[in-house]
Amino acid sequence: MDLQHKIALVTGGGTGIGRAVCLALAGKGASVAVNYSRSRQEAEETVRLIQGLGGQAIAVQADVSKDQEVREMADRIANHFGTIDLLVNNASITRHIPFPDLEAATEEVWDDLFNVNVKGMFYCARAAAPYMNKQGQGAIVNVGSIAGTTGLGSSLPYAVSKAAVHGLTKSLARALAPVIRVNCVVPGAVATRWWAGREEQMKQLAPHLLLQQLSTPEDIAQLICAALEQEAMTGQIITVDSGQTL
Repeated sequence: MDLQHKIALVTGGGTGIGRAVCLALAGKGASVAVNYSRSRQEAEETVRLIQGLGGQAIAVQADVSKDQEVREMADRIANHFGTIDLLVNNASITRHIPFPDLEAATEEVWDDLFNVNVKGMFYCARAAAPYMNKQGQGAIVNVGSIAGTTGLGSSLPYAVSKAAVHGLTKSLARALAPVIRVNCVVPGAVATRWWAGREEQMKQLAPHLLLQQLSTPEDIAQLICAALEQEAMTGQIITVDSGQTL
């Protein structure tokens, strides 16, 4: 699929991987809807960066864990740009909880993480699918995590939620075929603001990776764009982690 002139929705597009994806898509000629929940300033800065490069972008607020907000967001994007061709389900949250501390994995933590990380991706896919079906083609990329593969990560509920994202990808690929392709890009450690305050830990991890460096948001964005473009691929879980899980 040629991404030029396509309309893309990127959730959590204000910072980190989301911002890198927005910029990469704009660089390929797509118009971008930059979703945010609370990071309005960052989302609007992403829009300004795209516009400064001659691209088209808007910032759209919606809590992806709220189905009605997601549906209204999709309608606003379609009213502004005409349709939705591409969806990058990037928005995710976590809680940093030691794995042995099972009591800290409260019902509230489980609900918060699954509402955003899993149900939010489903809501966005469901809201965007009618526009893609009407166009006769569409592509979705969910952003997973190696935590969903290894069972390790910032917390036990986070790792399980990302495993669910990987499963959701395969189920959506079946549900939306043959018109809409659905794939999942699975980053390992990425040098984003999630590492704020843990820079020393990041420095210690990098030499133990096969490529001896953490991935950048731009690395992940490049693969996401490739997955959106590849018309012979759906239901795939693609890892990019500098050899972390080999």
